[in-house]
Amino acid sequence: MITDFEWKVFAILYEGTDSLFRTHRLLERWDAKSHGIFLYHLGTGPSYRKVMREIKDEEIENVIIDCSIDILEEVLRQAQQVGIMSEKNKIIVTSLDLQTIDLEPYQFSGVNFTGVRLIDPENPLVASIVEMHKYEWGLNDPSQLRVEPALMYDAVQLFARAFSRLRYTIKANVKPLLCNGSISWEHGFSLNNFMRVTEMEGLTGLIKFDTAGFRSDFQLDIVKVTEVGLKKIGMWNSTSNVEWLMEAHVSSSDAELSLQNKTFIILIALNQPYGMLKRSADMMSGNDRYEGFCIDIIQELSKMLGFNYTFEVQTDNVYGSYSRKARKWTGMLGKIMADVADLAITDLTITAEREGAVDFTMPFMNLGISILYRKPTKTPPSLFSFLSPFSAEVWWYLIGSYIFVSVVLFIIGRICPAEWNNPYPCIEEPEELENQFTFKNSLWFTIGSIMQQGSEIAPIGLSTRMMAASWWFFCLIMVSSYTANLAAFLTVETVVSPFSNVEELAKKKTIKYGAKLGGSTLMFFKNYARPKDSNYSTYKEMYEYMQENAVDVLPPDNDVALTKVLREDYAFLMESSSIEYIIERHCNVTQIGGLLDAKGYGIAMKKHSPYRHPLNTAVLKLQQSGLITELKKKWWTQKRGGGTCREDGGQNQAEELDLDNVGGVFLVLSVGVAASFFYTVFELLWEVGCTSLRENVSFKEELMAELKFIIKCDNSPKPVRKRKGSSNRSGEDSTRGCTPPYGFIPAIITSNSNDK
Repeated sequence: MITDFEWKVFAILYEGTDSLFRTHRLLERWDAKSHGIFLYHLGTGPSYRKVMREIKDEEIENVIIDCSIDILEEVLRQAQQVGIMSEKNKIIVTSLDLQTIDLEPYQFSGVNFTGVRLIDPENPLVASIVEMHKYEWGLNDPSQLRVEPALMYDAVQLFARAFSRLRYTIKANVKPLLCNGSISWEHGFSLNNFMRVTEMEGLTGLIKFDTAGFRSDFQLDIVKVTEVGLKKIGMWNSTSNVEWLMEAHVSSSDAELSLQNKTFIILIALNQPYGMLKRSADMMSGNDRYEGFCIDIIQELSKMLGFNYTFEVQTDNVYGSYSRKARKWTGMLGKIMADVADLAITDLTITAEREGAVDFTMPFMNLGISILYRKPTKTPPSLFSFLSPFSAEVWWYLIGSYIFVSVVLFIIGRICPAEWNNPYPCIEEPEELENQFTFKNSLWFTIGSIMQQGSEIAPIGLSTRMMAASWWFFCLIMVSSYTANLAAFLTVETVVSPFSNVEELAKKKTIKYGAKLGGSTLMFFKNYARPKDSNYSTYKEMYEYMQENAVDVLPPDNDVALTKVLREDYAFLMESSSIEYIIERHCNVTQIGGLLDAKGYGIAMKKHSPYRHPLNTAVLKLQQSGLITELKKKWWTQKRGGGTCREDGGQNQAEELDLDNVGGVFLVLSVGVAASFFYTVFELLWEVGCTSLRENVSFKEELMAELKFIIKCDNSPKPVRKRKGSSNRSGEDSTRGCTPPYGFIPAIITSNSNDK
């Protein structure tokens, strides 16, 4: 079938491991390079919409559904809700029990729906057997018979015939067997052979086995869902594969020609922006009195198909629902069924129940149910909102960096010989040297840098300057990042809504909610209030609440609902397209949460209307040309006050900077600290080497003396160590010796060259 249908891209919806095994055998027949095959697991249910939305988002039109008959009806229902059961879709169902479920909701959807069956309910043998056992089997029609009990019935009949033939060949009495014994029946092999060679007609067709014991020469009917039900369009058997029956293809040209110069009575509703009275000082009559989104769509369809039309207003704004008391449809749909009008167009939602009464074109607008509620209040800034630009992690790292750098700067300052200076320059040979980088001064130097205030302390040694430069670069980046993000936080105001979805709304006892009385939104909740849909307890609870408080929470139209939303603590459940229109004009309301379902608006007409196909084609052309999108933009955002509440797109929620954003500057600081530390160690070793040569002492002795003083970590001055026999030198030489970068040649070598 896939080969004959010439499918190049298709999706397979499978239920479990058995389905996956069959799918694997199917995949082995096609090359992945020439066919795009996508596998989707249905999951455990009861909702399969998520995986179906993935198929719809991928725009895959061809779908194979391989699941058990127990969930098939629910899978098909949800597939229609999601929108993958439209005219552009082609569906193959592998279940052999397809004819046993209710297919009426899909007979008029336009979907190319194909399946297979093993039992032919029109077979006289099947009809006679079902008629014979209909009371004990509980069946009213042969089409209700499932494959599994039919196979069991055929198996018992085959066993009975084979055993009857076997009895004539057994001359002695049959020995009894124990049910739990290990001894096999002596005539069992013979019975098996009789069953293999016996041929008979059963409920499932010809029963015949090959030499290996597998059933052979059986036939499967290929059926298609049409407007009159299941229709046999072909057959499959193991010898000739698929044989297609000749189908009468009805050309749409005659129907399209019949639209030329035909006049339709089209029902509309005065509901913004779909249909409205024109605002004009002149007296108008006829169709010129009306304007709106749906009015423009009819005008464009009229230009394409050449028909004439007369608008008629549905004064009570009732679109149509089935009245059990009156046993008829009300509103627009009732008039169409009674031939009072030909077409109806407004924000008329396509539902399975409505499609059972009338035909719809393909949707000219897709939407879903959402919540209309007043705009959330703006929360006042917190007392510590100045901390918002950085995450808590960054703040802790920043504090840790400040303390760490201060300690390291203090240590490096003590190690670096260049930072020990003569406190009294007038004294050429001081007894003590002082260091400006005490622990307090180190803390003050680093905090002054990050606060952009500086300090009176200036590093002298190359290592301390490297340390300071790394810290200054770190402070530059952090302060700039903080300032920039703080500006974003100050310009963006945080809003808080009392709820964010329907689940939270249902729990808010102080907030009333409802939907339009008699509308498709209320019907959506009603469908989920059935006992078998107990998994959707929230929707069931919400429907019961709306029914109990119908007078207060179920307004007759959207205008009354908008007034309640603005004046009361009330949330209105309605179509997202209408919410988009309202929030463009009323700045105090907004949409809360996402969409609860996926559906569309269509043009309604009488059942089996010959004009459905040309209207569908015309609507599709309007969508492909982008004209419907332009019309929506015109009536939603431009006409009748559209764009009044348009907000600046830049008002997005500011986000705090975390370590991923500023981690690089911490790395640069770490490298700078490490480099300055290693260089100050080099400075210390160089100075110790120079001093040991100059004072004629061992390098180790001088190094240990320096380390002991450094480790003391107090604020005491450093005594100038002099050895016996040392010559007098200037204060500069006494304090700095030959420490880099002030002189890379040892001072003792320099002094000896000067004496010469």
